[in-house]
Amino acid sequence: MDVARVARVVAGGRRFSFRSVVVVGDKKGKVGVGVGKGADVSDATAKAVADAKKNLITVNISEETIPHQIDGKFCGAKVFLKPARVGKGVVAGGVVRSVVDLAGIKNVTSKILGSANKLNNARATILALKKLKTQNKKAKITTKKSKPD
Repeated sequence: MDVARVARVVAGGRRFSFRSVVVVGDKKGKVGVGVGKGADVSDATAKAVADAKKNLITVNISEETIPHQIDGKFCGAKVFLKPARVGKGVVAGGVVRSVVDLAGIKNVTSKILGSANKLNNARATILALKKLKTQNKKAKITTKKSKPD
């Protein structure tokens, strides 16, 4: 998803390494984001894939979309996700599209506000998807029991 050359300053100058951000998913409700750092791109990517597999989450999907509107915030990044009707498709940009596609969500609209940092936007999307409730749980939360007179 993203590879960046990063540097640390030491007495003799700058030492360069690579940071890789990877999203993995099975398109059946599991998705994860991982970060890896290494001396070359392949090391960083391998570490990022291993990290993403450790951080897999399960996403509640109903009828190829999300059950309700949700938002996620991570650092300066804000991501809003809204369910969409069947046939609308994924209306999302950049990282959010990658995350929801790999999660198996086929109909959703989204908006990214704040940061353009790919890592922070990916983490904000994951936090939003973690907040999702199933339709039954949402119904139980929103309905109140009435006392008989």
